[in-house]
Amino acid sequence: MKYFLTVSIILISCSCFGQSHTLEFFIGQARDNSPLIKDFNNQILSNRLDSLILRASLKTQVNFISSNSYAPVVKGFGYDGAITNGANISAVVQANRNFLTQNNVATQLAAIRLQSQSLSDTIHISEQDIKRAVTDQYITAYSDLVIMDFNQEIYNLLKKEEEVLKKLTQSSVYKQADYLAFYTTLQQQQFLYLQAQIQYNTDYLTLNYLAGIVDTTVERIQSPALNDSTQFDFYHSVFYQRFATDSMRLANEKAIINYEYKPRIGAYTDAGYISTLTANPYRNFGFSFGLSLTVPIYDAHQRKYRLSQVDLRERTRVNNKLFFLNQYKQQIAQLNQQLHASDLLVKTINEQIKYVKTLISANAKLLETGDIKISDYVLAITNYINARNILNQNYINRLRIVNQINYWNR
Repeated sequence: MKYFLTVSIILISCSCFGQSHTLEFFIGQARDNSPLIKDFNNQILSNRLDSLILRASLKTQVNFISSNSYAPVVKGFGYDGAITNGANISAVVQANRNFLTQNNVATQLAAIRLQSQSLSDTIHISEQDIKRAVTDQYITAYSDLVIMDFNQEIYNLLKKEEEVLKKLTQSSVYKQADYLAFYTTLQQQQFLYLQAQIQYNTDYLTLNYLAGIVDTTVERIQSPALNDSTQFDFYHSVFYQRFATDSMRLANEKAIINYEYKPRIGAYTDAGYISTLTANPYRNFGFSFGLSLTVPIYDAHQRKYRLSQVDLRERTRVNNKLFFLNQYKQQIAQLNQQLHASDLLVKTINEQIKYVKTLISANAKLLETGDIKISDYVLAITNYINARNILNQNYINRLRIVNQINYWNR
């Protein structure tokens, strides 16, 4: 009895949860705390810097260049002076610039932009994965909460009847053995409530863990508000966008390869001091300028092979997209079928629950007058529990199906 009172105290103290949280709260926390998404965002910022670096590299570059050497001849031994000039001293400031067409520059900038777009697509898919995982755990915790509340409801119902039965047993309307059997059922229901509460605490803290929340406080959660929509458009989904971005990246890569084989022009100028220190070194200050031209003529078909590689990757992309699309359609059809079957089952279960609740209400009145066996009343309660458990399980399964549908439909 002492243990039973202790359990009651625990139940009363644990039934007072703090403020309730919504599904969107945990999803937002998981998204904000995800190190993977933070890493992808940093890579996007790095790509923006790459774009600035590329633009800066196309401007005039200025460098200070100094090269100094001395080759002495000792007792007739040393480097040939005709080659070394004895000494070479240079200190110049050089400016050079490569000239690229606007289309060439735009193509290189597009490569960086498409890389960022690919990272953005990956972020969206990662957010989808996070949302699905957190929602699934939220549904698990909410299932525990539903079971806990239902067990408390049944316990309160049995507790109310137990007080009546106790008086009737004392009045010899019911046998002591029947009362003890009923009391055992009441006690078992209380233990089920405590077990459900422990399971809810565990799954709630797991939900905190997935969301990156450092907190051991257990609070009630609200019913998950899921978008119950069966309208699908693959070509406007984040999954299709990934394939579209890859297609643009491959086309841009081919353009970059073609630009590598176009003529390139560069210019340079320098000014400073260059001298061998042999004659009038104080007059060796000067300047120079020049142009460079590179015209690709023959590369042993490397360009052709590289373009063929890109074409093969494009074929792989198309095959992957078609395979993914077939899986997408199959998954959606299967989920819709499961959702329809779940909705049909709910109607049947609700009709059964309505009948059982009417029976329990009638049996409760007969119980108070001693016109029904306690075992018959317990049987009616058991049938009600079984029906409600099936309904709750079906409700949770429906939430999981909708979560999967929303994953593919966002």
